[in-house]
Amino acid sequence: MSYDFPATRSEITRRQLEKLSRLLGAVEVSNPFWQPRLAAAGWSAGRVALLEPTEASLRGLLDQLPIVRKAELAADQALHPPYGSNLTFPVASYSRLHQTSGTTTGQPMRWLDTPESWGWMMSCWRQIYALMGLRPDDRLAFPFSFGPFLGFWAGFEGAAQLGNLCIAAGGMSSEARLKLLADNQVTILACTPTYALRLVEVARQQRIDLRESSVRAILVAGEPGGNIPATRELMESSWNARVFDHWGMTEIGPLASETRGDPGSLAMLETECIAEVIDPSTNQPVAEGGQGELVITNLGRTGSPQLRYGTGDIVSPCWREVAGEPPFLRLPGGVLGRTDDMWIIRGNNVFPSSLEAIIRSSAEVAEYQLVVEAHRQMREITIRLECHADVAPAARQTCAESIRKTIKERHHFEARVELVEAGTLPRHEMKAKRIVMLGG
Repeated sequence: MSYDFPATRSEITRRQLEKLSRLLGAVEVSNPFWQPRLAAAGWSAGRVALLEPTEASLRGLLDQLPIVRKAELAADQALHPPYGSNLTFPVASYSRLHQTSGTTTGQPMRWLDTPESWGWMMSCWRQIYALMGLRPDDRLAFPFSFGPFLGFWAGFEGAAQLGNLCIAAGGMSSEARLKLLADNQVTILACTPTYALRLVEVARQQRIDLRESSVRAILVAGEPGGNIPATRELMESSWNARVFDHWGMTEIGPLASETRGDPGSLAMLETECIAEVIDPSTNQPVAEGGQGELVITNLGRTGSPQLRYGTGDIVSPCWREVAGEPPFLRLPGGVLGRTDDMWIIRGNNVFPSSLEAIIRSSAEVAEYQLVVEAHRQMREITIRLECHADVAPAARQTCAESIRKTIKERHHFEARVELVEAGTLPRHEMKAKRIVMLGG
């Protein structure tokens, strides 16, 4: 399938400003969350319509609107229950409800969409599928709970609207899902990286070789594993399939995808959003190759938009062009970490994803858990390690020692590695919860 992507950076900027002007035309009239913020920043549809379509003009505009963060949205929903005040239309105009898994206070954020905003998400997914090379005869399976989380709801409907066979695989055991994949000759599996590896584990127990299955591609989201080299390699080698990472959030929509020509990277859908990478301490743009926080302005979710939303995701911007693909902002390595999950261990900055990269490099590992303990002003990490049931005891000890040594060499601290019996640690279908915090 194909899509009318912009061919130049200037064309991207022109489209962004046109869409932003249309968005503000609705939001500034009736959205109580954004009205005072837009007025204070001097943002208006009329002003944006008069701007020169240059990146310098756009940069100057962005600098005038403060960044909004999740805590502010959560506070707004607590003050204006149950949906908050970021609603451009009366509640009766909305037809979809999704929610996050929970903020730091434990209360999930609820997000409403009008039919028009949901249609915008379908447009995002048409582009994602075009970038990853969806074929008319591809059959997609979604082993996803289809509960209130946004997850792959939009991905399922987007592919169905394109005419592809889409199979909902919620409410089934992993064994039943493996049979469903085989019986229906599924070619694309859409799930979290954790669940793709869980299916590998179950297939191993059933003596099924997934390398001989019909699955040619695995579309992953919800966790950074899709672009962690060791996790990615484990998925691709176990399934004999190409992994495509995808990125989005309940509160902003599906806005980035890996492309056919640029493995190991995410391409931002700059047709549908304005993406910035800023230094969180200064709010200034990060140069190419540096690291900063991804800030998003989505341009088509008119019913509940986000303007300069600080995602908390740490990324590295790159504007290299990929032959035959649109000149979108690229994020090599995808999401590198989060501003709120970095630990300081013995004076070293450590992200959970950097530990996963080491743990998943051992084929013996079936599952793991990170236990972070605070002792006075110091933190210590224990890795609970579960190997596959058919791994010999001596090999398990060797695996644990290898992981411990590699962490010491790369991150300069001593982690305790604790082996646990097969089947001990919890399994996950959606986002894995592998971090246990003890002692504050």
